[in-house]
Amino acid sequence: MAGLKDEVNKAYTDYGDDANFYNNAFNWEPKRKNEFVMFVDELPAFLIKTSDKPKITNNEIALDHINIKRYVKGKSEWNTIALTLYDPIIPSAAQMVMDWVRKHHESVTGRDGYSNFYKKEIKLHQLSPLGEVVEEWILKGAFITEAGFGSYDWSADEVQMIDIQLRYDWAFLNF
Repeated sequence: MAGLKDEVNKAYTDYGDDANFYNNAFNWEPKRKNEFVMFVDELPAFLIKTSDKPKITNNEIALDHINIKRYVKGKSEWNTIALTLYDPIIPSAAQMVMDWVRKHHESVTGRDGYSNFYKKEIKLHQLSPLGEVVEEWILKGAFITEAGFGSYDWSADEVQMIDIQLRYDWAFLNF
């Protein structure tokens, strides 16, 4: 049991009293925004240009008592995340996104799909400079709330992009 206590104490070192403060303070590597990969079923990971990270909002409940208020946590809500995708000619990201949208709602027939058709588990990996997975988010029950397929512009010199918003039931930071 002493080994576990030593590990806990080592993890919570008070660097203010540490003689090696300078070495410890500057001996770390930051995570970089561009070193990530995201996995969404049929959507190739190399098409995902940008992605938000999960964000949670805890609502509050006010408890009134005479002339004061006290607060406790209410319902928690995982916010939507935005993705930007490249839309190449082949493979067509527009077609892949539209195939997923059709699992939500089929425009021709007007029918909606069951949630187990369109809800997906998504993995978002933060990578180290060497390509090792150093952080993994798992999003459960993700589905499209909005899909924008870009625009046309004769004066533009840009590639076509697709913007989608995803809602998910909850997220888990695995490590």
